[in-house]
Amino acid sequence: MHSVNAPTPQATPGRAARLAVPAGLLAAVAGAFAYVGAVDPNEPGHYPACPLLRLTGLYCPGCGGLRSAHAVVHGDLPAALQANAPAVLGYAVCAVLWTVWVVRAARGGPPLRIDPPPVLLWSLGALLLVFTVVRNLPFGGWLHP
Repeated sequence: MHSVNAPTPQATPGRAARLAVPAGLLAAVAGAFAYVGAVDPNEPGHYPACPLLRLTGLYCPGCGGLRSAHAVVHGDLPAALQANAPAVLGYAVCAVLWTVWVVRAARGGPPLRIDPPPVLLWSLGALLLVFTVVRNLPFGGWLHP
């Protein structure tokens, strides 16, 4: 007699298992924001200086990111935007993507797949380049952190 091996059904992970990674990421990000909220980056000596700023006097696209995170934690959106507006936009985009990820995981849907078209990536890169150049020009002082 010939035995046929029937395929074993794939066990689908439970809701708690599907939410473990997003919850872990949330805990890590919340811990980082809590630390930056408690340890003021506006006070010298707590964080290393930006190497590009220290060596050249030029602001990189990330300069002011810690200050913006500190302001977000304290609910000061105008100060956060003034410190580094692209960083604040990045925080918001990450929060939206994380929320979509959690909703899909909770419902047992397919995993979130982020596959932006190259034109979007090049456009974001160009916008960051323009932001970096303008914030370092004499008339771009309002973009300094």
